[in-house]
Parts: sequence; C-alpha cells; structure tokens
Amino acid sequence: MNQQYTAVMKQTDGWWIGWIEEIAGVNGQGRTKDELFESLRSALKEAIEMNREEALKAADQDYLEEAITV
Repeated sequence: MNQQYTAVMKQTDGWWIGWIEEIAGVNGQGRTKDELFESLRSALKEAIEMNREEALKAADQDYLEEAITV
C-alpha cells in the first residue's frame, strides 16, 4: 500500500532540511534535494515500522487490524 505524505523543506547554509508534515519527529537533511528525500523516506519508513511494532506489542494478542481512511 502506497501512502502519500507531505515534505516541508528548505535550503539553508548549503544544506536541504525537511520534515514530514503528518508525522511528528520525522525529519532529515541532505546536501541535495534528492539526498533530503532519501533521508526523509528512510526516517519515515523507520518511524512507521517502529510505531507498528509498538502498537502490536501493546495489543498483545487477540487483536483486529482494519484500514482507516481519513
């Protein structure tokens, strides 16, 4: 499933820095815009996987999973 997120970014002092608008704490940097996107993609994947693991651990067993559309 492909999901779309919004990268907020700016160039400062020769670096591109950015944040994922929808997920707190996901940010990155790179010398180029492409490097920034790769950094953000990596951080976002890691955050989603960590959140997923925490949710499943908290649910323990006998849980249901269902997609939610906003």
